Amino acid sequence: MLTPADDYPLHQTPEPMAYAGSDRNFYDRFFFNGYSADGAVFFAAALGVYPQLNIMDASFALSYEGRQYNLRASKEMLGDRLALSVGPLTVEIVKPMQETRITLADNEGGLTGSLTATARHSAIEEPRFTRRQGTRMMMDLTRATQNIDWAGTLDLRGEKIEVSGCRGTRDRSWGIRQIGMAEPQAPVPPAPQQFYWLWTPSNFDEAAFFCHSNDDGDGVPWNRKAVFDDFAHGSRLELTQIDFTTAYHSGTRRVSELVLQGGGVKASFTPTGHIFYMQGLGYIHPEWNHGMHHGALRVAFDEIDLAKAEAALKAGKMENLHIQSLSDIELEVNGVSHHGQGVIEQLFIGPHKPSGFQDLVDGIMT
Repeated sequence: MLTPADDYPLHQTPEPMAYAGSDRNFYDRFFFNGYSADGAVFFAAALGVYPQLNIMDASFALSYEGRQYNLRASKEMLGDRLALSVGPLTVEIVKPMQETRITLADNEGGLTGSLTATARHSAIEEPRFTRRQGTRMMMDLTRATQNIDWAGTLDLRGEKIEVSGCRGTRDRSWGIRQIGMAEPQAPVPPAPQQFYWLWTPSNFDEAAFFCHSNDDGDGVPWNRKAVFDDFAHGSRLELTQIDFTTAYHSGTRRVSELVLQGGGVKASFTPTGHIFYMQGLGYIHPEWNHGMHHGALRVAFDEIDLAKAEAALKAGKMENLHIQSLSDIELEVNGVSHHGQGVIEQLFIGPHKPSGFQDLVDGIMT
């Protein structure tokens, strides 16, 4: 199957670009977030390509004045991996790894706009994420991350929302992870569900800081990296060792305080109380999970009452488990201080000994 992508000299195999290996779980994905300095505006977007499933989906979510507005779309992509439009949502690569434009055309939710993301620094390649359950490959992917500046305007049912001056983060990831419908036969032997994920991209006027960690149930990191980018001096420091001190709100799995320290760097995170629910972009959503088939084209819109969202989680609405928490950050690097903002992305499933988590969801349902 030949498509317009075949005219680009990007082939990795003898196959046309429409084909990507043989694993049904192969994906290729864009992610963006953005936030105003006062936290009044928080938005995020994503677009996923699933060549083996022949599906492309996209989403945009805005957290504003007590509600989160979620625009979702899915299409059968017919092998064309470069047609980066799904219903009303379009991602345009203006300058690769430098500038990207997101357009929201008219839709039933009344959320439209045109936004441009410009990279603040060169991309950071995170260590390859490879994870097996027994003999089965569950995750094998590469991710590149950049902090960004935003320009543009959103329109929410006639109200103009300026995003110029907002900062945020984008990432590009591709490889293998579980998408679409669940596998019909579980790995043998069965293993308890466990996933501990922290991701902390941070923006400062003259710098950027990144740290992430995937831990096993004993708290041993199987993928962790920290990077400090110093814009003023044009330098990048990659830390070989970073330690976490994490506190949680009583009776929950929500981070109340986070300190990252190592190699002359200390980053102290204080959540501001502004929470963005990743289910707005399809993450662990029961209906709009990534790669699900919704027909030739489907567009949907829904809203989250932010005042009620945490109560819904405790009542068993597990799609509210995965969040990004906007945070104020004090960063010290070899005696030099920076003040900025960023997010603590958190998804904690199953045991994590350092945190005191023992069961699948203890701390959530209490």
